[in-house]
Amino acid sequence: MSGRFRWGLVLLAVLSVGDLAGPLLTDGEHPPMEIALLGAGLGLVSLVLVVLAWRGRRWAVVPLIVVRVLSAVAAVPAFFVDDVPVGAMVAAGVVVGLTALGVALLLVPARELVSAR
Repeated sequence: MSGRFRWGLVLLAVLSVGDLAGPLLTDGEHPPMEIALLGAGLGLVSLVLVVLAWRGRRWAVVPLIVVRVLSAVAAVPAFFVDDVPVGAMVAAGVVVGLTALGVALLLVPARELVSAR
């Protein structure tokens, strides 16, 4: 397992823990409790997949990427809904950006392996 791959897993694990804390941090409106609970569920699934990927289960990487992207997509409405506090918009932007970085870190080693053949 490359260092980049490990950093990608660590980053996605940190985002997953943040998702788990979502229901405790929401005011019920930003994000709505339903979205916070959905995020917490995605965070829990993500953590399980991170552990499996860390232990060498390569099949867990694709579902992990899909779940983390779904979690990031759940944050996107913050940019389009009225009356969203600036802090929530910044947090949504950070989540989307860090998710993109984490996914890229997971995918770069795969391309390195393909080009090495």
